[in-house]
Amino acid sequence: MSWQIALAQINPTVGDLEGNLDLHRRVLSQIGSQAELVIFPEGALSGYPAQDLLFEKAFLADLHTALERLAGEVGAQWVITGTVRQESDCLYNTAAVLHQGKVHAYRDKTLLPTYDVFDEARYFTPAEKIEPLEIQLASGERLRLGLHICEDLWDYVYPTKVCDALGEQGVDIFINISASPFRVDRDPRRRQLIADKVQRWNKPYLYCNLIGGQDELVFDGRSLAFDETSTLIASGAAFKEDLIHLSLLAENPPAGGLEDLSSREEELAGAITLGIQDYFRKTGHKEAIVGLSGGIDSSVVAALAVSALEKDQVIGIGLPTVFSSRASEEDARQLAHNLGMRFEVLSIEAMRQEMLSTLKPLFKGTEEGIAEENLQARLRGTMLMAIANKRQALLLTTGNKTEIALGYATLYGDMAGALAPLGDVSKMDVYGLARYLNGRESGLIIPQRVLEKVPSAELKPVQVDPFDYEVVSPLVDELVLNRATDEDLTVKGYSPDLITHIRTLLVQAEYKRRQAAPTIRVTGKAFGMGRRYPIVNRYGN
Repeated sequence: MSWQIALAQINPTVGDLEGNLDLHRRVLSQIGSQAELVIFPEGALSGYPAQDLLFEKAFLADLHTALERLAGEVGAQWVITGTVRQESDCLYNTAAVLHQGKVHAYRDKTLLPTYDVFDEARYFTPAEKIEPLEIQLASGERLRLGLHICEDLWDYVYPTKVCDALGEQGVDIFINISASPFRVDRDPRRRQLIADKVQRWNKPYLYCNLIGGQDELVFDGRSLAFDETSTLIASGAAFKEDLIHLSLLAENPPAGGLEDLSSREEELAGAITLGIQDYFRKTGHKEAIVGLSGGIDSSVVAALAVSALEKDQVIGIGLPTVFSSRASEEDARQLAHNLGMRFEVLSIEAMRQEMLSTLKPLFKGTEEGIAEENLQARLRGTMLMAIANKRQALLLTTGNKTEIALGYATLYGDMAGALAPLGDVSKMDVYGLARYLNGRESGLIIPQRVLEKVPSAELKPVQVDPFDYEVVSPLVDELVLNRATDEDLTVKGYSPDLITHIRTLLVQAEYKRRQAAPTIRVTGKAFGMGRRYPIVNRYGN
């Protein structure tokens, strides 16, 4: 006998209870009678992560009401969805099991992560017990579900082994509802963990993951289904909503065309595109402003923005001064033409001169330097924000992770904006993305000269960036991602003087990062909610 099951990989919005409820309804209507068991992801009803919304009594009451309304519309099907439940003074991250017009049961999350971007112990209480859930299908067959939630899959790092506890009590199938954020190395690890569980217990394993952008996080979907032989029989789309129908125990061969993204750059582009798209859609904004300098970073941001939105929703603005080269304007104009987006040029040279004249009494007797150079970046930030405000648009800031790490960015200047699409993308990965985007479109979207020119902020004559990015970009990744020691780095061939210099810059720039636009997390350690360092910090400085 086979079990007809559907994994509903959906994109809810935090706090939009009515919208999330309607999303459940649309999916259930689409499935109809094709599945006896329908599985939604973790936090599918509330949105994830709801963060301090969970301290709002009204939100919790409305969430409970939404769950009861959904349950009241469920008939003979079994429906599992992710939500939050309150009992006494405790909150639980929970899977609600709905059947015949009511909430039939709950299964609470046991393992509450507190590392990196997670802070679940701030809100939730762990499950009081771990036990299978038995349901009876329309055929009369009883099915014991090993239902657990997200981190419970990753139990190898915890004393409590959730899947083992379920397996030892006897289950017919393991089911994990998840809101697992994307990072470039995550999907292979998920697959291996699930395969290990299946090999240990010889039972099918279903994994239903959230998709969508939520502030700094992107959820990539890629839901998975393994049969009892550890064969991957189905996988959900990456970075898209998907509905996966399964017929387990029917001795069907594995499904063909299981999605497996082929490159790091393809994954990065997919994640950032979805992050931009949902940031605009879920905040209600329709238009993006990008300062186009003719450099690699702004070119990649513009290309990703056009991919995420529409070409007529993205406006590029060139803001040259006397130090801006003709080639840079030509490159920015060519990029805009290739993308089919609007491009305007507004000189800020007269404003720069007027600012210098106004500041002359206070700058008198000092050498010209960074303060004068940064006036240009801050004037650009002011102009771009004014255009964004007037058009009710959002400004995308264009800095990359390497620059943000080193403080090579101007506060209230090129750091101005509502979202930093490349804020977790190293300088070397930016070049990789540019080449990928050109290859994907079978042509030079980003002009070749942009890929070949020496990076420059063009804030003074004959200026180039003060870093060899081929050396410094990997070094920054070692410090931020791997927390490498000086000894580790010396073994890798970095000079002690360079290590000290880069580490000092990293520490000193913390105050800037605290005021930066939110970035889209795509690696194992992004600046933002998952990296909490003090601004006042004398260690390593």
